[in-house]
Amino acid sequence: MPDDKTKKIKDTTAALFSGYTEEKPYELWLSFDKNLAKEMSRFVVGDMYARDVLPKTTRQLVAIAALSATGKQDELKLHIHAALNVGCTPQEISESIFQIGVYAGFPAMNNALLTLRGVLEENGLWPLEQK
Repeated sequence: MPDDKTKKIKDTTAALFSGYTEEKPYELWLSFDKNLAKEMSRFVVGDMYARDVLPKTTRQLVAIAALSATGKQDELKLHIHAALNVGCTPQEISESIFQIGVYAGFPAMNNALLTLRGVLEENGLWPLEQK
């Protein structure tokens, strides 16, 4: 029987990444070092992403803003997918990306918006309805 942390990791992973078909970071880590991959996953997913201090939606918007600002497009794609899974709207996600343009620059913002548009297209959520 799995311990509580293992169950928490499985539940959190399912909530965030179900339906994501590309290689996830854990799968990449496993290909290099199985034991280290498990330890890293226990920390990242079992400790950080399973915390309840922030709602899952807020946590994903924070991740999206950080990844957008730092130009980490592959990881950004994964977290946009996760944000949609936990209930963020495309408008909330785009707003978090527009916000980083002020601090990280418009090129970073534009790259992130291109990534968002691609994920939305893949999920049949593009084009967005304009208000």
